[in-house]
Amino acid sequence: MKRIAPWCVSVLVLAATATWLQAQKNAVSEKAVIGLEQQWLKSQQTNNTTLLEPLLAEGFTNTSSEGKVSNRAESIAEAKATKYTSVNYIDIKVMVFGDTAIALGNFRAKGTDASGKPLDANERFTDTWTKMANGKWQCVASHQSPIKM
Repeated sequence: MKRIAPWCVSVLVLAATATWLQAQKNAVSEKAVIGLEQQWLKSQQTNNTTLLEPLLAEGFTNTSSEGKVSNRAESIAEAKATKYTSVNYIDIKVMVFGDTAIALGNFRAKGTDASGKPLDANERFTDTWTKMANGKWQCVASHQSPIKM
C-alpha cells in the first residue's frame, strides 16, 4: 500500500501538468487565430486583399448570409470588389480543438457590395481554421447569418 501512494501522486501530477500544457497550447492558438481574424478585418477596412489571401486555404468555402456558396478565388474577387465605409467585428470568441479552431463573432459593416449596391450588414459569422502541415493557421470555411436589427 505504501508504494501505491507515491505512484498515484506521480500520476496526478503528470495528468495535471499535461492538462496545464494543453491549456497553454490552446491559449497560444486562440491568440494566433484572433490575430488572423484581426488581419482579415484590416483587409476589409483597407480594401487590401493581399492581407486576406494568405489567410484562406486552397479549399476554402464561404457561405454568405444570402446563401451564396463561393470558393477561395471567388471570395477574394468579391472582397476586392466590395467597398466598406465602416466595418467592425464584435464579440469574437475562439475555441480550439487540437489543430482546428472555431472563431465566432458579429460582423457589422456599411458600404457598397461587389455588385455596387448599398451594403448594411449585421451578421453572425463562424470561421473554421485549421493548423496546416507548415504550422500556419488558415481558414477552410466561413459562414455568415443575418441578425435582425
